[in-house]
Amino acid sequence: MSGRVLVALTGASGAVYGVECVRRLAAEGVALDVIVSDAARRVLAIEHDLGPDPREWVPASKHELLTHDVGDIAAAPASGSRAPRAMLVVPCSMGTAARIAAGLSSNLIERAADVVLKQRRPLVVVPRETPLSAIHLRNLLTLAELGVAVVPAMPAFYTQPTSVQDMVAFVVDRALAMTGLELPLRARWQPPGQATP
Repeated sequence: MSGRVLVALTGASGAVYGVECVRRLAAEGVALDVIVSDAARRVLAIEHDLGPDPREWVPASKHELLTHDVGDIAAAPASGSRAPRAMLVVPCSMGTAARIAAGLSSNLIERAADVVLKQRRPLVVVPRETPLSAIHLRNLLTLAELGVAVVPAMPAFYTQPTSVQDMVAFVVDRALAMTGLELPLRARWQPPGQATP
């Protein structure tokens, strides 16, 4: 098992969650592999006016970030001998969720998810869809039954967010917490009347 973490962005709306995930992990010094699907590239351009190269999303610093083409089935994440320590699909389109649940491997994101599952590594999906059909719910249930952490992009309001960035950070923190990485949560529930620990 490598010490690397794999982040995959798919074509669901909410690419900002994937970008923030990459930024947060890079800031923590985590070695990263990043895959951006063709549909995610379009979403990035439409929603955020960002280019598809994740190396441009993080400030110049000492971060180890490798990118892989979604069509490159021979890339390192496609092999069980190079399985990452954890994988996040964020955002996860319902089509991607369905194909992972069915065990399909038609691109590098799906193959990498298949590898992570068979190697029993943490796999986290962050679906960003509403409303959910019965098909969506069945596929997400299948993933959960396989041990996948399903972390819907549902921000909390008990943290009293003051910006979209606050809401995005909350979801990303919850997704990262499911990987087993020991990263500090930026916002925790604070019972009324109790001092912050």
